[in-house]
Amino acid sequence: MIRYKCLVALFLLGLSSSSLAQRPLDDVLDDAKVQEGLALIDSSRELTANQLVQIGGIISPSGQEHERANAVAELMRQAGLQAVQVTDSPNAIGRIPGNSGKAIIFVATLDDLATVAEHQRAAATPPQIEGDRVVGPGTNTSLTTIALISAARALVSQNLKPEHDIVFAAVAQEETGLKGMRALYEEYKDKAIAFVDVLGEGNGISYGALGIHWWRVHAYGPPGHTLRGGLPNVNQGIARAVDRILQIRDPQLYEDRRTRLNVAILNSGAVFNHKPETGWFSLDIRSLDPEHIESMETQTREILASVTDDLGIRFEMEPVSQTPPGQIPGALQSSLVQDSLAISEYLGNTPNLSNAGSANLNVAIAGGTLAIGISSERGGRRGFADEWADIPVLQRTAKNVFLTAISQANAR
Repeated sequence: MIRYKCLVALFLLGLSSSSLAQRPLDDVLDDAKVQEGLALIDSSRELTANQLVQIGGIISPSGQEHERANAVAELMRQAGLQAVQVTDSPNAIGRIPGNSGKAIIFVATLDDLATVAEHQRAAATPPQIEGDRVVGPGTNTSLTTIALISAARALVSQNLKPEHDIVFAAVAQEETGLKGMRALYEEYKDKAIAFVDVLGEGNGISYGALGIHWWRVHAYGPPGHTLRGGLPNVNQGIARAVDRILQIRDPQLYEDRRTRLNVAILNSGAVFNHKPETGWFSLDIRSLDPEHIESMETQTREILASVTDDLGIRFEMEPVSQTPPGQIPGALQSSLVQDSLAISEYLGNTPNLSNAGSANLNVAIAGGTLAIGISSERGGRRGFADEWADIPVLQRTAKNVFLTAISQANAR
């Protein structure tokens, strides 16, 4: 316990020391160049909306982001970012260089849901600007990427020189295991002051990470016609396993730790008169604490083994996505979180604070690096053919990134 307290004290000292290299928000907002940069974001509304039309219209489901990554990289170059590259992930990354050897990294999601890609392929036209909206599949998530580029353009235009590198990254495969973020973190973890996961304008601010493990539990048994089938039956095995899994008590015992367990999908069989040979069900396990996640997974495996012994139905657990949990001591009191609160309020929001984020920021927090997620509604109908993005939200998101970058990177 003494050793833990010492480590926490040292960490908090590090947070306090790093704040010496950050620019007070009041000083930032009093700077004429900063106000000019905010005005530029406002005046670039048409350009920004058209860039969202361009990027949002590129089909980019997880694992197939290369075309969108290359297009984002080109917009980064046009905005004046340096050392722009598309990595193997593929992540699109650009930066404004500082001189300290440290960096503040802003992250947006590059990929879309598979259903979004289906709607994009079926769409008769690319996204369209309609008043305060950009309407069309692919626009909602891409709003955050365009907000990064708009903020970067404003920073470069004002010739603000940061002490720390300001890195902008659009990362791949967020929907399928945070793979792009994992690669980005490995590249920057040794020099990162913090990561900012940009999910919206800042109505919500997350500074901790909720662990989420998704599994597909496969079941296997002998097939047969109804007249000759008999038992065992895959559906009987699935039903018995699901019933027992949903009785695991951890969610009731540790509800205050956001501990949850859910079975949402049951899948087996195709016709009335045959019993299936295979089937599967989904398993969604969540908690702020890794030991509770491990406990529920261990109990699940024990239940599956027991059902196999009872019925002869065999099971396999296939990991689908694993978002790691974590908490950073002192994060709530850090200048990053406190400045983010103040910036969101300056932009007209009343943000909600949470220690249970569940997106790209989880990778950094689980690795021991300070990170926040700034979020909000970005529009509506995500995943539907009439998906849309809100242009005023895009503008405020860009301003939030712009101000956070100046403050945290000590740009002058």
